Amino acid sequence: MITVHHLNNSRSQRILWLLEELGLPYDIKRYERDSKTMLAPVSLRQIHPLGKSPVITDGDLTLAESGAIIEYLVGRYGNGRLMPALGTPEHLRYTYWLHYAEGSAMPPLVLKLIFEQIEKKPMPFFARPIARKIVNRVKCLLIEPQIKQHLDYMEAEISTSTWFAGNEFTAADIQLSFPLEAAAARVGLNASYPMLVAFLTRIHTRPAYQQALERGGAYQLLS
Repeated sequence: MITVHHLNNSRSQRILWLLEELGLPYDIKRYERDSKTMLAPVSLRQIHPLGKSPVITDGDLTLAESGAIIEYLVGRYGNGRLMPALGTPEHLRYTYWLHYAEGSAMPPLVLKLIFEQIEKKPMPFFARPIARKIVNRVKCLLIEPQIKQHLDYMEAEISTSTWFAGNEFTAADIQLSFPLEAAAARVGLNASYPMLVAFLTRIHTRPAYQQALERGGAYQLLS
């Protein structure tokens, strides 16, 4: 039996969604973030040394990293589903987007979150104006232009087909859901990107997505 070690409000939500799309039975072991630090609990390190989520166990196998988990589950249990045929242009796009999501789209979003947390941290009153000036400069000159560049790029790419790898829904769309939902929640992905908004609307209405939410619990990225 596959077990998803599920951290609330995390990337593991899309692993639940993938399992629902594949119609596979699975168990959930739940972990809650620390309410102050928002970090995963130390108990996750008992499953994987890095203590991150998602992590799955399947028999004797323990596997972390969203992309690796998706490739494993689709390759072992998909029977050709959620992945374009090998050797096709769609498969190349599928592989690209599967890795782009975490390798390119997520880093500037994570940087934005980190720098916004710096602004909120306690510090001596005389240091706060300096810290805010540095943070705002980095955000304005580096982070926010990068986020816009990626959103513009994804908007143009999804305009050429129904889904990111082509006209068929694939696991690459599941992988891309997290950075796009994070962008919608945190950086103002809105109607100025109509194709990306339409993509989010389509995935949110999929029955498997809804079933994953029911099993996984509240998902604050959506608020």
